[in-house]
Amino acid sequence: MKRIVVLISGRGSNLRALVEARLPLEVAAVISNRPDAAGLAFAAQHGIATQVVDHTAFASREAFDDALGDAIDAHRPDLVVMAGFMRLLTPGFIRRFAGRMVNIHPALLPAFTGL
Repeated sequence: MKRIVVLISGRGSNLRALVEARLPLEVAAVISNRPDAAGLAFAAQHGIATQVVDHTAFASREAFDDALGDAIDAHRPDLVVMAGFMRLLTPGFIRRFAGRMVNIHPALLPAFTGL
């Protein structure tokens, strides 16, 4: 069974779909860049660890991505699933998780916002 960390920024509708699909996945944690993301409450109600890495607390995108990467690595995931995570990621972050990232949200920032 694959361990995944799910990244969200909002309601968590894609997270909900993953959990309700009962796939052979273990959602090790849900991490959001926004403390008010409604999907965090859904995760907590389902016994899934949650964490906020608030992007506004960092002086640079690189510093945020480093902290986010450390938060992800603490859960030892096989995959990082971006499920409505609305942040551009730095090349260093992409390299760090190369081959282990999946975007299940229709957004492809900045060209296609998914709105």
